[in-house]
Amino acid sequence: MHLAYPAVLAALLFSVGVYGVLARRNVVLVLMSVELMLNAVNLDLVAFDAWLRDSLHAGQALTLFVITVAAAEIGLGLAIVLLVFRTRGTADIDRITALGDPAEAAQAPASADTLKGRAAA
Repeated sequence: MHLAYPAVLAALLFSVGVYGVLARRNVVLVLMSVELMLNAVNLDLVAFDAWLRDSLHAGQALTLFVITVAAAEIGLGLAIVLLVFRTRGTADIDRITALGDPAEAAQAPASADTLKGRAAA
């Protein structure tokens, strides 16, 4: 098998993943695009491992490592997305601007003078 076939397929998968990360506004679709990019890297690692006929199979070992990291990333990412959706009511990237509590942001004082007045009292 030629190396060009899996390399071109991996490049196409990676390009679709980059487009998904840059163009999508839904957090779940962005996470899926990141997973697509990681799978393209996995395909390249296995293809180069088979092409080089490595006796240690380093490409396959790195692929297992990338799969493990991707599973942890998607688990934590989905947990964070569910928590943000539960508190904010949306999973849209453009609407999630502040990292703090939205209730605290609404009650924030208007200027530093009010903070000095509260501290003196």
